[in-house]
Amino acid sequence: MVTLGTGAYTYEVTENWAKLPDGWSFKEVAAVAVDAHDNVYAFNRGEHPMMIFDRDGNFLRSWGEGIFPRAHGLTLAPDDTLFCTDDGDHTVRKCTLDGKVLFTLGISGKPAPFMSGNPFNRCTHVAIDPRNGDFYVSDGYGNARVHKYAPEGKLLFSWGESGTDPGQFNIAHNIATDKDGWVYVADRENHRIQVFDANGKFETQWVNMARPSGLYIDQASDTTYIGEIGAAIGANAEARQLGSRVSIYNTKGELLARLGDQPPGEAPGQFISPHGISIDSHGDIYVGEVSWTNTGQHLDPPRELRSLQKLVRKS
Repeated sequence: MVTLGTGAYTYEVTENWAKLPDGWSFKEVAAVAVDAHDNVYAFNRGEHPMMIFDRDGNFLRSWGEGIFPRAHGLTLAPDDTLFCTDDGDHTVRKCTLDGKVLFTLGISGKPAPFMSGNPFNRCTHVAIDPRNGDFYVSDGYGNARVHKYAPEGKLLFSWGESGTDPGQFNIAHNIATDKDGWVYVADRENHRIQVFDANGKFETQWVNMARPSGLYIDQASDTTYIGEIGAAIGANAEARQLGSRVSIYNTKGELLARLGDQPPGEAPGQFISPHGISIDSHGDIYVGEVSWTNTGQHLDPPRELRSLQKLVRKS
């Protein structure tokens, strides 16, 4: 079995973890979340947008058929609901764990004007302030913005604009909060994580990463998990230590471990495009990869590639 990482952050790669029903397909997994029972929710771009598995990878159920045109972000709330962010539909839906839609933000299929700053134009992800239930939506592809909402869905304010300076974004891709309410944004094409207070005031930034996309903070341990989709271009596509990989930091921005130092690929220990990330109560990591968008559709002939990995933490 292939092992990644070092010391306290050593993981074994579990191959073929998810057991899909016959004839079913992920196409690709954009995001992943884990509930209190260690059931794993794979938000994917296939015909069954939300597939749920137990910790051993056994399929439990699905929902979301006909609702989500293009899955992008998934966030489990403290009240055991899910925020499902659809960048193709320009909406955020708050759902129960069995798929009942509680409310929808944004107008289905109708984006705000490009870079207008208004919600939403290809929104990407949600983060929740654990202190009061306020939540943040990263609006990252057709906007360069973060929107803050009250728990019931009232827009409070927004911040951010296109650019490379502090407080500016070049694809605000994923977003997370720590236990104290600090807000972390994966500013993907600027190759950094930006950190803000709850009022949108810039605090600091972390650099030395390769297009950070997936972002998850374990609030209990102040540990940050970052899926980096890689900086490789044709000239250096086979170079090492440029991603794709998973990096682990503390919330002070100190690097604890990097998982994966190979070029993108399907071999055990490699990643293609780590786009969404979460952990379970055992500290195991689940990585959703947009492998079709990144690689599969460009192959001749096009084919589906691995899009969900489980990394088991060694005790």
